[in-house]
Amino acid sequence: MFKRFVEWMDARIPMTKTWNIHLAQYPAPKNFNMWYVFGFLATIVLINQILTGVWLTMNYVPSADGAFASVEYIMRDVEYGWLLRYMHSTGASAFFVVVYLHMFRGMMYGSYQKPRELIWLFGMFIFLVLMAEAFMGYLLPWGQMSYWGAQVIISLFGAIPVIGDDLTLWIRGDYVISGATLNRFFALHVIALPLVLVILVFLHIVALHEVGSNNPDGIDTKKPKGSVPDEDKPKFKFHERFTNKKDIVDSIPFFPYYIIKDLFGFGVFLFLFCYVIFFNPEMGGFFLEPPNFEPANPLKTPEHIAPVWYFTPFYAILRAVPDKLFGVILMFAAIVFLALLPWLDRGRVRSIRYRSLLHKLNLGVFAISFVVLGYLGTQPATPVATIFAQIFTFLYFAFFGLLWFYSKREKTKPVPERVTSK
Repeated sequence: MFKRFVEWMDARIPMTKTWNIHLAQYPAPKNFNMWYVFGFLATIVLINQILTGVWLTMNYVPSADGAFASVEYIMRDVEYGWLLRYMHSTGASAFFVVVYLHMFRGMMYGSYQKPRELIWLFGMFIFLVLMAEAFMGYLLPWGQMSYWGAQVIISLFGAIPVIGDDLTLWIRGDYVISGATLNRFFALHVIALPLVLVILVFLHIVALHEVGSNNPDGIDTKKPKGSVPDEDKPKFKFHERFTNKKDIVDSIPFFPYYIIKDLFGFGVFLFLFCYVIFFNPEMGGFFLEPPNFEPANPLKTPEHIAPVWYFTPFYAILRAVPDKLFGVILMFAAIVFLALLPWLDRGRVRSIRYRSLLHKLNLGVFAISFVVLGYLGTQPATPVATIFAQIFTFLYFAFFGLLWFYSKREKTKPVPERVTSK
Protein backbone atom coordinates (compact mmCIF):
# COMPACT_ATOMS: atom_id res chain seq x y z
CA MET A 1 0.00 0.00 0.00
CA PHE A 2 2.82 2.37 0.83
CA LYS A 3 4.52 1.64 -2.49
CA ARG A 4 1.27 2.28 -4.36
CA PHE A 5 0.80 5.53 -2.45
CA VAL A 6 4.34 6.68 -3.36
CA GLU A 7 3.73 5.81 -7.01
CA TRP A 8 0.46 7.72 -6.93
CA MET A 9 2.24 10.76 -5.46
CA ASP A 10 5.16 10.53 -7.92
CA ALA A 11 2.73 10.57 -10.83
CA ARG A 12 1.53 13.98 -9.63
CA ILE A 13 4.52 15.43 -7.75
CA PRO A 14 8.05 14.11 -8.47
CA MET A 15 8.87 13.52 -4.80
CA THR A 16 11.12 10.49 -5.26
CA LYS A 17 12.96 12.13 -8.15
CA THR A 18 13.49 15.31 -6.12
CA TRP A 19 14.66 13.28 -3.11
CA ASN A 20 17.19 11.43 -5.27
CA ILE A 21 18.46 14.53 -7.08
CA HIS A 22 18.92 16.81 -4.09
CA LEU A 23 19.66 14.37 -1.27
CA ALA A 24 19.84 10.60 -1.65
CA GLN A 25 21.90 10.42 -4.86
CA TYR A 26 23.35 13.91 -4.82
CA PRO A 27 27.07 13.44 -5.64
CA ALA A 28 29.14 14.95 -2.85
CA PRO A 29 32.95 15.08 -3.12
CA LYS A 30 34.45 12.21 -1.17
CA ASN A 31 36.83 14.45 0.82
CA PHE A 32 34.33 16.64 2.67
CA ASN A 33 35.60 17.46 6.17
CA MET A 34 33.84 18.81 9.27
CA TRP A 35 33.97 22.35 7.91
CA TYR A 36 31.14 21.29 5.60
CA VAL A 37 28.70 20.58 8.43
CA PHE A 38 27.80 24.23 9.05
CA GLY A 39 25.47 24.54 6.06
CA PHE A 40 23.42 21.64 7.43
CA LEU A 41 23.47 23.17 10.92
CA ALA A 42 22.26 26.51 9.52
CA THR A 43 19.24 24.71 8.05
CA ILE A 44 18.52 23.04 11.40
CA VAL A 45 18.72 26.34 13.26
CA LEU A 46 16.45 28.00 10.67
CA ILE A 47 13.82 25.32 11.30
CA ASN A 48 14.22 25.83 15.06
CA GLN A 49 13.74 29.58 14.71
CA ILE A 50 10.61 29.20 12.60
CA LEU A 51 8.97 26.63 14.87
CA THR A 52 9.79 28.33 18.17
CA GLY A 53 8.87 31.71 16.68
CA VAL A 54 5.41 30.45 15.71
CA TRP A 55 4.77 29.20 19.25
CA LEU A 56 6.04 32.41 20.82
CA THR A 57 3.73 34.56 18.71
CA MET A 58 0.74 32.74 20.22
CA ASN A 59 1.28 34.58 23.51
CA TYR A 60 3.21 37.66 22.41
CA VAL A 61 1.48 41.06 22.35
CA PRO A 62 3.02 43.45 19.73
CA SER A 63 2.27 46.72 21.49
CA ALA A 64 4.29 49.17 23.56
CA ASP A 65 2.04 48.54 26.55
CA GLY A 66 1.93 44.76 26.37
CA ALA A 67 5.16 43.54 24.74
CA PHE A 68 7.42 43.38 27.79
CA ALA A 69 4.66 41.98 30.00
CA SER A 70 3.81 39.30 27.43
CA VAL A 71 7.45 38.15 27.34
CA GLU A 72 7.38 37.90 31.15
CA TYR A 73 4.13 35.97 30.89
CA ILE A 74 5.73 33.56 28.42
CA MET A 75 8.71 33.07 30.73
CA ARG A 76 6.73 32.59 33.95
CA ASP A 77 3.22 31.35 33.22
CA VAL A 78 3.15 29.62 29.82
CA GLU A 79 3.97 25.94 30.15
CA TYR A 80 7.53 25.47 28.85
CA GLY A 81 7.41 29.06 27.63
CA TRP A 82 10.83 29.70 29.16
CA LEU A 83 12.24 26.84 27.08
CA LEU A 84 10.72 28.16 23.86
CA ARG A 85 12.01 31.66 24.55
CA TYR A 86 15.54 30.44 25.34
CA MET A 87 15.54 28.13 22.31
CA HIS A 88 14.65 31.13 20.16
CA SER A 89 17.10 33.59 21.72
CA THR A 90 19.94 31.06 21.79
CA GLY A 91 18.98 29.97 18.28
CA ALA A 92 19.44 33.53 17.01
CA SER A 93 23.04 33.60 18.25
CA ALA A 94 23.65 30.03 17.10
CA PHE A 95 22.40 30.99 13.64
CA PHE A 96 25.07 33.65 13.30
CA VAL A 97 27.77 31.38 14.74
CA VAL A 98 27.16 28.68 12.12
CA VAL A 99 26.63 31.21 9.30
CA TYR A 100 29.91 33.01 10.07
CA LEU A 101 31.76 29.68 10.16
CA HIS A 102 30.00 28.60 6.95
CA MET A 103 31.13 31.80 5.24
CA PHE A 104 34.69 31.40 6.54
CA ARG A 105 34.81 27.87 5.16
CA GLY A 106 33.78 29.25 1.78
CA MET A 107 36.59 31.79 1.98
CA MET A 108 39.15 29.13 2.94
CA TYR A 109 38.34 26.77 0.10
CA GLY A 110 37.41 29.37 -2.53
CA SER A 111 33.78 28.31 -2.79
CA TYR A 112 32.92 31.74 -4.19
CA GLN A 113 35.04 31.34 -7.33
CA LYS A 114 33.79 30.42 -10.79
CA PRO A 115 31.32 28.77 -11.41
CA ARG A 116 29.87 29.35 -7.91
CA GLU A 117 29.60 33.15 -7.90
CA LEU A 118 25.80 33.05 -7.79
CA ILE A 119 25.83 30.66 -4.84
CA TRP A 120 28.00 33.14 -2.94
CA LEU A 121 25.74 36.06 -3.87
CA PHE A 122 22.64 34.19 -2.73
CA GLY A 123 24.50 33.44 0.49
CA MET A 124 25.27 37.13 1.00
CA PHE A 125 21.62 38.03 0.40
CA ILE A 126 20.71 35.43 3.03
CA PHE A 127 23.20 37.08 5.39
CA LEU A 128 21.67 40.53 4.82
CA VAL A 129 18.12 39.28 5.34
CA LEU A 130 19.25 37.39 8.42
CA MET A 131 20.73 40.60 9.85
CA ALA A 132 17.49 42.47 9.14
CA GLU A 133 15.47 39.63 10.68
CA ALA A 134 17.63 39.64 13.81
CA PHE A 135 17.44 43.42 14.10
CA MET A 136 13.64 43.43 13.83
CA GLY A 137 13.38 40.64 16.39
CA TYR A 138 15.77 42.38 18.75
CA LEU A 139 13.22 45.15 19.36
CA LEU A 140 10.35 42.79 20.18
CA PRO A 141 11.15 42.08 23.88
CA TRP A 142 10.78 45.85 24.40
CA GLY A 143 13.55 45.96 26.99
CA GLN A 144 15.95 48.79 27.63
CA MET A 145 18.68 47.55 25.29
CA SER A 146 16.13 46.60 22.62
CA TYR A 147 14.67 50.09 22.68
CA TRP A 148 17.90 52.09 22.78
CA GLY A 149 19.76 49.76 20.43
CA ALA A 150 17.03 50.26 17.84
CA GLN A 151 17.15 53.99 18.51
CA VAL A 152 20.88 54.11 17.72
CA ILE A 153 20.75 51.86 14.64
CA ILE A 154 17.72 53.56 13.07
CA SER A 155 19.24 57.01 13.67
CA LEU A 156 22.18 55.99 11.46
CA PHE A 157 19.97 56.29 8.40
CA GLY A 158 19.57 59.97 9.24
CA ALA A 159 23.18 60.50 8.13
CA ILE A 160 22.19 59.85 4.50
CA PRO A 161 22.08 63.19 2.65
CA VAL A 162 18.73 64.59 1.44
CA ILE A 163 16.56 61.55 2.21
CA GLY A 164 18.01 60.60 5.61
CA ASP A 165 15.40 62.23 7.86
CA ASP A 166 12.45 61.04 5.78
CA LEU A 167 13.89 57.52 5.59
CA THR A 168 14.35 57.41 9.37
CA LEU A 169 10.77 58.57 9.90
CA TRP A 170 9.51 55.96 7.44
CA ILE A 171 11.38 53.13 9.18
CA ARG A 172 10.15 54.15 12.63
CA GLY A 173 6.58 54.87 11.54
CA ASP A 174 6.62 57.68 14.08
CA TYR A 175 8.81 60.55 15.23
CA VAL A 176 10.22 58.35 18.01
CA ILE A 177 10.56 54.62 18.65
CA SER A 178 7.00 53.72 19.63
CA GLY A 179 4.29 51.10 19.38
CA ALA A 180 4.00 51.83 15.66
CA THR A 181 7.66 50.85 15.23
CA LEU A 182 7.18 47.71 17.29
CA ASN A 183 4.09 46.68 15.33
CA ARG A 184 5.71 47.01 11.92
CA PHE A 185 8.90 45.31 13.10
CA PHE A 186 6.77 42.44 14.40
CA ALA A 187 5.04 42.06 11.01
CA LEU A 188 8.36 42.08 9.16
CA HIS A 189 10.02 39.71 11.64
CA VAL A 190 7.21 37.16 11.67
CA ILE A 191 5.91 37.18 8.09
CA ALA A 192 7.83 39.10 5.41
CA LEU A 193 11.49 38.44 6.21
CA PRO A 194 11.12 34.69 7.05
CA LEU A 195 9.37 34.22 3.71
CA VAL A 196 12.19 35.99 1.85
CA LEU A 197 14.76 34.02 3.86
CA VAL A 198 13.22 30.64 2.98
CA ILE A 199 13.04 31.58 -0.72
CA LEU A 200 16.70 32.64 -0.73
CA VAL A 201 17.76 29.43 1.05
CA PHE A 202 15.88 27.44 -1.61
CA LEU A 203 17.62 29.37 -4.42
CA HIS A 204 20.98 28.95 -2.65
CA ILE A 205 20.55 25.17 -2.56
CA VAL A 206 19.25 24.95 -6.15
CA ALA A 207 22.21 26.99 -7.42
CA LEU A 208 24.58 24.76 -5.44
CA HIS A 209 23.14 21.54 -6.83
CA GLU A 210 23.23 22.88 -10.39
CA VAL A 211 27.01 23.40 -10.47
CA GLY A 212 27.95 20.91 -7.75
CA SER A 213 29.66 21.29 -4.39
CA ASN A 214 33.17 22.55 -3.90
CA ASN A 215 35.61 20.51 -1.80
CA PRO A 216 38.66 21.09 0.43
CA ASP A 217 40.96 20.62 -2.58
CA GLY A 218 39.06 23.29 -4.49
CA ILE A 219 39.07 21.26 -7.72
CA ASP A 220 36.26 19.97 -9.91
CA THR A 221 35.31 16.34 -9.52
CA LYS A 222 36.31 14.26 -12.53
CA LYS A 223 35.21 11.05 -14.18
CA PRO A 224 37.22 8.19 -15.74
CA LYS A 225 38.64 8.41 -19.26
CA GLY A 226 36.15 7.37 -21.89
CA SER A 227 33.18 8.91 -20.11
CA VAL A 228 30.85 10.98 -22.24
CA PRO A 229 31.87 14.66 -21.92
CA ASP A 230 29.47 16.82 -19.95
CA GLU A 231 28.94 19.22 -22.83
CA ASP A 232 27.62 16.35 -25.00
CA LYS A 233 24.77 15.69 -22.59
CA PRO A 234 21.63 17.79 -22.08
CA LYS A 235 21.98 20.41 -19.37
CA PHE A 236 18.63 19.55 -17.85
CA LYS A 237 19.92 16.04 -17.06
CA PHE A 238 22.69 17.29 -14.79
CA HIS A 239 21.68 14.94 -11.98
CA GLU A 240 21.65 11.91 -14.29
CA ARG A 241 25.20 12.57 -15.45
CA PHE A 242 26.50 12.54 -11.92
CA THR A 243 24.36 9.88 -10.28
CA ASN A 244 25.51 7.08 -12.57
CA LYS A 245 27.53 4.93 -10.16
CA LYS A 246 29.89 3.77 -12.94
CA ASP A 247 30.98 7.34 -13.60
CA ILE A 248 31.51 8.43 -10.01
CA VAL A 249 35.12 8.32 -8.86
CA ASP A 250 35.59 11.55 -6.92
CA SER A 251 32.08 11.70 -5.43
CA ILE A 252 29.90 9.56 -3.22
CA PRO A 253 26.12 9.72 -2.65
CA PHE A 254 25.15 12.25 -0.03
CA PHE A 255 22.85 9.68 1.58
CA PRO A 256 23.77 7.83 3.72
CA TYR A 257 27.46 8.80 3.93
CA TYR A 258 27.30 12.52 4.62
CA ILE A 259 23.98 12.36 6.41
CA ILE A 260 25.78 10.28 9.07
CA LYS A 261 28.62 12.81 9.28
CA ASP A 262 26.15 15.71 9.50
CA LEU A 263 24.18 13.92 12.22
CA PHE A 264 27.39 13.51 14.22
CA GLY A 265 28.08 17.24 13.84
CA PHE A 266 24.48 17.92 14.81
CA GLY A 267 24.96 15.83 17.97
CA VAL A 268 27.96 17.93 19.01
CA PHE A 269 26.07 21.12 18.19
CA LEU A 270 23.01 19.94 20.13
CA PHE A 271 25.13 19.24 23.20
CA LEU A 272 26.52 22.80 23.17
CA PHE A 273 23.12 24.28 22.30
CA CYS A 274 21.44 22.51 25.23
CA TYR A 275 24.22 23.55 27.59
CA VAL A 276 23.60 27.21 26.77
CA ILE A 277 19.82 26.87 27.04
CA PHE A 278 19.76 25.05 30.38
CA PHE A 279 22.83 26.41 32.14
CA ASN A 280 23.89 29.71 30.61
CA PRO A 281 21.18 31.26 28.38
CA GLU A 282 22.52 34.79 28.89
CA MET A 283 26.13 33.81 28.03
CA GLY A 284 27.53 36.51 30.27
CA GLY A 285 25.33 39.18 28.73
CA PHE A 286 26.29 38.45 25.11
CA PHE A 287 23.16 36.48 24.17
CA LEU A 288 20.74 38.27 26.53
CA GLU A 289 21.88 41.61 27.92
CA PRO A 290 21.05 42.53 31.56
CA PRO A 291 19.39 45.87 30.58
CA ASN A 292 16.90 43.92 28.48
CA PHE A 293 15.35 42.50 31.64
CA GLU A 294 14.07 46.01 32.36
CA PRO A 295 11.09 47.44 30.43
CA ALA A 296 11.88 50.06 27.80
CA ASN A 297 12.08 53.55 29.28
CA PRO A 298 12.52 56.49 26.84
CA LEU A 299 13.58 58.70 29.78
CA LYS A 300 16.39 56.47 31.03
CA THR A 301 19.40 55.83 28.80
CA PRO A 302 21.55 52.74 29.58
CA GLU A 303 25.11 53.47 30.61
CA HIS A 304 26.53 51.68 27.57
CA ILE A 305 24.48 51.07 24.41
CA ALA A 306 25.72 48.34 22.08
CA PRO A 307 23.97 46.01 19.65
CA VAL A 308 23.88 42.27 20.21
CA TRP A 309 27.21 40.52 19.60
CA TYR A 310 26.67 39.40 16.00
CA PHE A 311 26.38 43.03 14.86
CA THR A 312 29.34 44.33 16.87
CA PRO A 313 32.11 43.85 14.23
CA PHE A 314 30.27 46.23 11.92
CA TYR A 315 29.31 48.49 14.81
CA ALA A 316 33.01 48.79 15.74
CA ILE A 317 33.80 49.79 12.13
CA LEU A 318 31.09 52.45 12.36
CA ARG A 319 32.51 53.87 15.60
CA ALA A 320 36.08 53.81 14.30
CA VAL A 321 35.27 56.70 11.95
CA PRO A 322 34.69 60.16 13.46
CA ASP A 323 32.40 61.26 10.62
CA LYS A 324 28.95 59.67 10.96
CA LEU A 325 28.16 59.49 7.24
CA PHE A 326 31.53 58.03 6.31
CA GLY A 327 31.20 55.56 9.19
CA VAL A 328 27.84 54.35 7.85
CA ILE A 329 29.30 54.03 4.35
CA LEU A 330 32.27 52.05 5.66
CA MET A 331 30.00 49.81 7.73
CA PHE A 332 27.94 48.84 4.66
CA ALA A 333 31.10 48.62 2.54
CA ALA A 334 32.36 45.90 4.90
CA ILE A 335 29.46 43.72 3.72
CA VAL A 336 29.61 44.81 0.07
CA PHE A 337 33.29 43.88 -0.19
CA LEU A 338 32.46 40.39 1.09
CA ALA A 339 29.83 40.06 -1.63
CA LEU A 340 32.40 41.11 -4.26
CA LEU A 341 34.92 38.40 -3.31
CA PRO A 342 34.35 36.36 -6.52
CA TRP A 343 35.66 39.32 -8.53
CA LEU A 344 38.27 40.61 -6.09
CA ASP A 345 40.01 37.22 -5.98
CA ARG A 346 41.66 36.77 -9.37
CA GLY A 347 43.54 33.61 -8.43
CA ARG A 348 43.33 30.38 -10.41
CA VAL A 349 43.58 28.16 -7.33
CA ARG A 350 40.64 27.93 -4.97
CA SER A 351 41.69 26.08 -1.85
CA ILE A 352 43.89 27.54 0.87
CA ARG A 353 45.74 24.20 0.87
CA TYR A 354 47.54 25.11 -2.37
CA ARG A 355 47.70 28.89 -2.12
CA SER A 356 50.67 30.98 -1.07
CA LEU A 357 51.81 31.73 2.47
CA LEU A 358 50.86 35.37 1.87
CA HIS A 359 47.25 34.38 1.21
CA LYS A 360 47.13 32.22 4.33
CA LEU A 361 48.49 35.06 6.45
CA ASN A 362 46.11 37.54 4.82
CA LEU A 363 43.06 35.36 5.53
CA GLY A 364 44.26 34.69 9.08
CA VAL A 365 44.68 38.42 9.79
CA PHE A 366 41.21 39.03 8.34
CA ALA A 367 39.65 36.44 10.67
CA ILE A 368 41.49 37.86 13.71
CA SER A 369 40.44 41.40 12.74
CA PHE A 370 36.80 40.36 12.52
CA VAL A 371 36.88 38.71 15.97
CA VAL A 372 38.71 41.65 17.58
CA LEU A 373 36.30 44.15 16.01
CA GLY A 374 33.45 42.08 17.41
CA TYR A 375 34.90 42.35 20.88
CA LEU A 376 35.64 46.08 20.56
CA GLY A 377 32.05 46.68 19.47
CA THR A 378 30.83 45.39 22.83
CA GLN A 379 33.07 47.76 24.80
CA PRO A 380 32.62 51.47 25.60
CA ALA A 381 34.10 53.81 23.00
CA THR A 382 37.20 54.89 24.94
CA PRO A 383 40.09 56.60 23.08
CA VAL A 384 42.21 53.43 23.30
CA ALA A 385 39.37 51.22 22.03
CA THR A 386 38.77 53.63 19.16
CA ILE A 387 42.44 53.50 18.10
CA PHE A 388 42.38 49.69 18.11
CA ALA A 389 39.10 49.73 16.18
CA GLN A 390 40.70 51.95 13.54
CA ILE A 391 43.72 49.63 13.25
CA PHE A 392 41.65 46.49 12.84
CA THR A 393 39.21 48.22 10.50
CA PHE A 394 42.19 49.01 8.27
CA LEU A 395 43.34 45.37 8.46
CA TYR A 396 39.81 44.18 7.65
CA PHE A 397 39.66 46.20 4.41
CA ALA A 398 43.33 45.56 3.65
CA PHE A 399 42.44 41.90 3.13
CA PHE A 400 40.39 42.73 0.04
CA GLY A 401 42.93 45.17 -1.40
CA LEU A 402 45.85 42.79 -0.94
CA LEU A 403 43.82 39.89 -2.33
CA TRP A 404 43.07 41.77 -5.54
CA PHE A 405 46.71 42.84 -5.84
CA TYR A 406 48.54 39.52 -5.35
CA SER A 407 45.97 36.90 -6.41
CA LYS A 408 46.58 37.20 -10.17
CA ARG A 409 50.34 36.58 -9.87
CA GLU A 410 50.24 34.36 -6.82
CA LYS A 411 52.73 31.51 -6.62
CA THR A 412 50.73 28.43 -5.70
CA LYS A 413 51.44 24.78 -5.02
CA PRO A 414 50.60 22.11 -7.65
CA VAL A 415 46.94 21.17 -7.52
CA PRO A 416 46.08 17.45 -7.67
CA GLU A 417 44.20 16.15 -10.70
CA ARG A 418 41.78 14.19 -8.50
CA VAL A 419 40.32 15.03 -5.14
CA THR A 420 42.33 13.62 -2.28
CA SER A 421 40.83 11.50 0.47
CA LYS A 422 42.05 13.83 3.25
